[in-house]
Amino acid sequence: MKKVAIVFHSGYGHTQRLAEAVLAGVAEVAGVEGKLYPTGALDEAQWQELDAADALIFGSPTYMGSPTAKFKEFMEASSGRWYGRAWADKVGAGFTCSASQNGDKLNTMVDLMIFAAQHGMIWVGLNLLPGNNNSKGSVDDLNRLGAFSGAMAQANADQGADAMLDSDLKTGAALGHRVADTVLRLR
Repeated sequence: MKKVAIVFHSGYGHTQRLAEAVLAGVAEVAGVEGKLYPTGALDEAQWQELDAADALIFGSPTYMGSPTAKFKEFMEASSGRWYGRAWADKVGAGFTCSASQNGDKLNTMVDLMIFAAQHGMIWVGLNLLPGNNNSKGSVDDLNRLGAFSGAMAQANADQGADAMLDSDLKTGAALGHRVADTVLRLR
């Protein structure tokens, strides 16, 4: 059984809901199992599970145009693994959510991609054409925000995670499914 670890920080629950959608996408693929790892309380046993995983999917809200400070703490705490190349050749991917349509989410994705590259990981993008980009499109389209680097979601600042658009959650699930398929092919 191949393992996919979904490592994320969520400030208000929106990114956790997106992480759960990514996990659901992983679960669609036979022979692969996923698990959620909130960054705030990783113990040594959980770090070892990350080391043993075939893929790591990173998720953070976009705050002020970058991953959250709490997610960056996780990134910095991984430096021993970086030095020992513990995650080299693992599959990597990422997702983010912000209140704004753009919110400089691409910058967060670039940070996640560079983080994975520094660890020697193999990045997997979304592989969905942009949705909601023509007169027949709508916010109900998969990849409605037009991302290629990973799954991006938008959640209204004045609403809870339960109000997130289904299309964004399905886009997250598509990312999880793609990573799980990739793990089966590469690992």
